[in-house]
Amino acid sequence: MTRRECPGALCGAALVAAACFALTFSSGAIAAEGKPNQIRIDYERPKNAVHQPLHEKIKEARALERMQRLLSPLRLPRPLLLKTAGCDGDSNAWYEDDTITVCYEYLDETLRNAPQETTPEGVTRVDAIVGPTVEVFLHEAGHAVFDYLSVPVLGREEDAADQFAAYFLLQFDKSEVRRLIAGAAYAYHLEASKPSTKKNPFADEHGLPAQRFYNVLCIAYGADSMLFGDVVEKGYLPKERAEGCADEYAQLDRAITMLIKPHIDQTQVKRLRAKRLHWFDAR
Repeated sequence: MTRRECPGALCGAALVAAACFALTFSSGAIAAEGKPNQIRIDYERPKNAVHQPLHEKIKEARALERMQRLLSPLRLPRPLLLKTAGCDGDSNAWYEDDTITVCYEYLDETLRNAPQETTPEGVTRVDAIVGPTVEVFLHEAGHAVFDYLSVPVLGREEDAADQFAAYFLLQFDKSEVRRLIAGAAYAYHLEASKPSTKKNPFADEHGLPAQRFYNVLCIAYGADSMLFGDVVEKGYLPKERAEGCADEYAQLDRAITMLIKPHIDQTQVKRLRAKRLHWFDAR
């Protein structure tokens, strides 16, 4: 199974919006195997008392319940558990043994890394918390989906999970897509600006943070060059890379359409679409 070290965390006041998931899927046959509503959740009590306020905050915000509803249309052959847990000082998140674990250390780190004021690039504190948090849950959900549905992956699975997460971030309301992508990109850019703590980062199963930063921007630009045109104009994404991003996104879209969308329950999709919930709460 796959364990993944991650650079972000969780916003207590605003996490996932279930109805946005419905916008991702407009049609497609329902796979015969599996059934919807297979997502289970668990807020484990922190091992470190320092994380108790964070534990209480995310429970009050019903963070895992929102993610549970977000993923509910997936038709899975067995239950998948989403949980937050203490990890003995390890800032991490992973999928293993039918369980997605996001550490309180990881969530706390993202809160500490988020800027107190809006950055010159327009990234707010909430963006820098919600974006990476939603992205990490979707990344690990990607690993789970590949495993549960026996999805063939050509290349590194960590790269495929990054693409899976970016794709689904981009399917939601445009007013929120910008903030989600900006927040995820902020976390990668911040991680890239710091010296690596890994003995040999070039040998790691994950791409370098700077590569992941450019990859998420490329997928976003390839999906909507109007909405994300400024990332090229302002030089965040090199023009020579941007030229091929539409093809990169089209390739990803074909793979998702063929391999993932048939495993979506359309009845659940319609119910979620009617909710019209949002990623970012007004409060």
